[in-house]
Amino acid sequence: MKRIGFLSFGHWSGGHGSHTRSAADALLQSIDLAVAAEDLGADGAYVRVHHFARQLASPFPLLAAMGARTSRIELGTAVIDMRYENPLYMAEDAGAADLISGGRLQLGISRGSPEQVVDGYRYFGYAPPEGQTDADMARMHADVFLTVLEGKGFAEPNPRPMFPNPPGLLRLEPHAPGLRDRIWWGASSNATAVWAAEQGMHLMSSTLKTHESSEPFHVQQAEQVRLFREAWAAAGHDREPRVSVSRSIFPLVDDRDRAYFGGDDSADQVGWIDASTRAIFGRSFAAEPDVLVEQLREDEAIAAADTLLLTVPNQLGVDYNAHVIESVLSHVAPALGWR
Repeated sequence: MKRIGFLSFGHWSGGHGSHTRSAADALLQSIDLAVAAEDLGADGAYVRVHHFARQLASPFPLLAAMGARTSRIELGTAVIDMRYENPLYMAEDAGAADLISGGRLQLGISRGSPEQVVDGYRYFGYAPPEGQTDADMARMHADVFLTVLEGKGFAEPNPRPMFPNPPGLLRLEPHAPGLRDRIWWGASSNATAVWAAEQGMHLMSSTLKTHESSEPFHVQQAEQVRLFREAWAAAGHDREPRVSVSRSIFPLVDDRDRAYFGGDDSADQVGWIDASTRAIFGRSFAAEPDVLVEQLREDEAIAAADTLLLTVPNQLGVDYNAHVIESVLSHVAPALGWR
């Protein structure tokens, strides 16, 4: 069995053919798609977080609303850019959303990707200390976040508080038991995957990876997964690691599918995401179900992961994206032993 969920960037625009024309549409439709995905038997509803963009940006109100409308499906992010985050405020918001959902949050965090504005985290009041990078700052924020999620007291209580305090140092509230063990790191390189394992975070690997060999994308990603699992075992954690990979998969089962994605014969691409980082971008998959089954059977990274996130074209609307999820669950997953 493989967990299968969706991942939405939550784009909105007023362009021709868009079913998601405003921020309200993006938020409300994300909730509706989570409900539909749960009804279809999917396992996860994940959202991307991008600042200064016409996309989803503030995950915790959305995750809380998803949690209130669903009962079983995992709810998560892929990923939250920790360069922008106040880790203590984030821990409070995450704790509240997790409690509302009944302990179903699976939070992906990371250093983040290139953003819409230059050094956008500075507008949020953050800057790397002298001699450090924005990636260093993201890891420092992540370390504080992970520490406070453990629920240990650290703040000195006021001797004359407004309300009575429990004995000892105080922790942040609300505390969500177990959430610390459900934090994932979005890793681009092999080295960051190993670091995530050492920190006891699960691994998220997307359709973009640092280009570290001449092998195809899925082979490089499978190597990343292998190194992560080895590092996890070496660290001696007493729980099982989890790994998710993302893919764009579109079974062509009706005329709508063929109109939108027919003839999409994509391949891996290599390019530069910034001045110093060369990356490989994984291909999309769009074909008749029997062809898809054979193509995906060869994907070594999907085979190595326990969770597959389907990137959905959210601007095509809830009904169509529910149809895509159902097509994968019904026409592809059983033939590959995922269901």
